[in-house]
Amino acid sequence: MEQRKKYVLVGTGGRAEFFYGALAKHFRETSKLTAFCDINETRMVYANKLLMEKYDHPAVNIYRSEDFDRMIEQERPDTVIVTTVDRTHHTYIIRAMELGCDVVTEKPMTVDENKCQEILDAVKRTGRKVRVTFNYRYAPHHTKARELIMDGAIGKVNSIHFEWLLNTQHGADYFRRWHRDKRNSGGLLVHKSTHHFDLVNFWIGSEPESVFAYGDLMFYGRENAESRGTTRFYERATGSELAKEDPFALHLDAKPHLKAMYLDAEHEDGYRRDQSVFGDGISIEDTMGVLVKYRSGAILTYSLNAYLPWEGYRIAFNGSKGRLEMNIVEQSYVNSGGDKALEGALIGKSIRVFPMFDAPYEVNVEEAEGGHGGGDPVLLRDVFGEPEPDKFNRAADHLDGAKSILTGIAANRSIRSGLPVRIEDLVRF
Repeated sequence: MEQRKKYVLVGTGGRAEFFYGALAKHFRETSKLTAFCDINETRMVYANKLLMEKYDHPAVNIYRSEDFDRMIEQERPDTVIVTTVDRTHHTYIIRAMELGCDVVTEKPMTVDENKCQEILDAVKRTGRKVRVTFNYRYAPHHTKARELIMDGAIGKVNSIHFEWLLNTQHGADYFRRWHRDKRNSGGLLVHKSTHHFDLVNFWIGSEPESVFAYGDLMFYGRENAESRGTTRFYERATGSELAKEDPFALHLDAKPHLKAMYLDAEHEDGYRRDQSVFGDGISIEDTMGVLVKYRSGAILTYSLNAYLPWEGYRIAFNGSKGRLEMNIVEQSYVNSGGDKALEGALIGKSIRVFPMFDAPYEVNVEEAEGGHGGGDPVLLRDVFGEPEPDKFNRAADHLDGAKSILTGIAANRSIRSGLPVRIEDLVRF
């Protein structure tokens, strides 16, 4: 057997356990985790506690963020896993490559066109590899849609209508935490929609050319709550009497995992995970509509709303030989608030093909266990295990990461300007 690949992880917040838990539980024969890095030592100590008690794995070395270079020098990893706040992804991605490492990064790859260009330039300069973990590509129903389109079931795809619904549990969660500041996350059109825009690129085998968008904060935030008659407000839920009756409140002291990861770590960095979704200071949108033209000629109409009664999405592909419809209902969740296998887990799905001159038919897809519709375990095996040949080319690199976020970045610019935005005006590939 080849020598195990060595990994270090930077950013031990809510998304980190998805990666280090998999390394510790399923991939010890192919991979070795040796260190954590974070701005918050309390959180790293807790991650080590989970490693030992939950996964029966030895504690790893810990390094503060200012010691990132020293960690690379001492640990000599093959690959750095980046799961920090989105706006800092580029910092660690670029520095890791400069120090001779490959990178596995959580989506989105970064949050704006300048940081994206820096990453593209660093890949060319260093020759290192960046892998972006688009787990939705690996969900069996998404792979089936790609297969149907590849096989010509509906001919050439001319238009796509894509409606994504985030509910009042999952959707609200982006307005409680650091994502609510657009400087941190790029807004939901970058942080969340990168999944969706990547899926469209993947499904139709093309890339965005130009983008036009509208978006606004129309439900969350103090001003919207006041317009609906709310008169009593609080800053954070934990310890607030007012928050006890608020269905949008997240009480950190009621959830041991969240308490240990965030409430007990506040004294180091001041980060509050349980802010009121109806407070001030929210700079991201909750209601968005996007129009995208692709190089293939296809047109996408896309809708995202973050305060709806159910979670899931509806997609329709219109082609030269018919129509493909996919309707999905997903499990609602709060990040790090429960079993990770339930994140994006399927409740119901249907795929139907409507041939132009024949009877419509249902497409059966074998169920798969795991988060994000069964995609998580397949992705993790592909990243950390021994990947199998894949005719669908689901593994995503830095170019895939860029092409997905650039749709959202262009949409953000269009919202600000009221004008369409061409992708070629944002970055140089």
